[in-house]
Amino acid sequence: MLKVAIIGAGAISNAHIDAYLQFPERCQIVAVSDIFEHKAVERIQQHQLDAIAVSDYTKLLELKVDVVSICTPPYTHAELAVHFLEAGVHVLVEKPMAASLEECDRMNEAAARSGKLLSVVAQNRFKTPMMKLKAMLDSGLAGKIVHAQIDSHWWRGHSYYDLWWRGTWEKEGGGCTLNHAVHHIDALLWMMGRPADVQALMTNVSHDNAEVEDLSIGIFRYEGGALAQVTSSVVHHGQEQQLIFQGERARISAPWKVAASIARENGFPEPNLLLEEKLQQTYGSLPDIAYEGHQGQVDNLLSAIETGAPLLIDGISGRETLEVIVGIYKAASTRTLVPFPIQPDDPFYSRSGMQAGTIYFYEKKTAVANFADLPITTGSDFTS
Repeated sequence: MLKVAIIGAGAISNAHIDAYLQFPERCQIVAVSDIFEHKAVERIQQHQLDAIAVSDYTKLLELKVDVVSICTPPYTHAELAVHFLEAGVHVLVEKPMAASLEECDRMNEAAARSGKLLSVVAQNRFKTPMMKLKAMLDSGLAGKIVHAQIDSHWWRGHSYYDLWWRGTWEKEGGGCTLNHAVHHIDALLWMMGRPADVQALMTNVSHDNAEVEDLSIGIFRYEGGALAQVTSSVVHHGQEQQLIFQGERARISAPWKVAASIARENGFPEPNLLLEEKLQQTYGSLPDIAYEGHQGQVDNLLSAIETGAPLLIDGISGRETLEVIVGIYKAASTRTLVPFPIQPDDPFYSRSGMQAGTIYFYEKKTAVANFADLPITTGSDFTS
């Protein structure tokens, strides 16, 4: 029985707690930690946990925990992860992995030294439509991918950035590109790999209480000539999120939709009904996954600890996603084409370099300690 501690009792901690509670024969939550101890107490009471509440996370080591889930603001991720990895504890850290590539490297080095597992939350991979889309791309039925359209459309009200750590480059590390589109950028890299370079623009059109962007557009080029565009937003009503891949032979997407064309003599299209039917049949034959979202990621982590099975999202994968996001920020801030990889001597490699080089849209003047404990949205299920 693995002993688990939750660090950070904010809204996203509910997803972690609910996920671990799905596996009562494999793990037990023994503690919840938060700098506001009353929040940890409230989480324990809410989920009826047999656990203790602590405000000092270092006390968790006295409980000899096996796994910690880090659900704190991004600027704390590296310090916490390194501390527990070096103490011999497996770590599941919420997205984004950290606030800089330098911090990601420290985390991965600590994992390598300790031999413990570091997994970075990317719960959208653990959704049946996403798993099926990945399998369909890998099948090659759509042909070589020539264009990807990634719409990470969310909506957040003005007060969203009033929370004390949000909306600053120092503590949140970025805006919607880092903390919302991270899910979809992770999926793009999982499905197409790392691009060669990026051009980007970003702006803040609706949140004058935040230093960071609330809308960005990145355009990526791949070595083979393919292009991808990623729109990151917290200003889109309806929160429609989708990934569309245009192959040489067909278009496939999440939410699932198929279109395939063949050319008439004059080059204009007509539907390729045989290929569309084959794509539909193949997609329909793929199995659903057993556990979705955070439950799927926790199951993957527990299995890796128990059996040595591979992590679907490890620290290397988490770093690759952050590197692309840093590329967007650098491209938008410097108005230059940014090639990958980003090297350690690049000013945008470190958190201090990012803070010095990026665009500050507004001064954050409002800071509330906590919001009421209301439901949050964690992304599309990609079914419609």
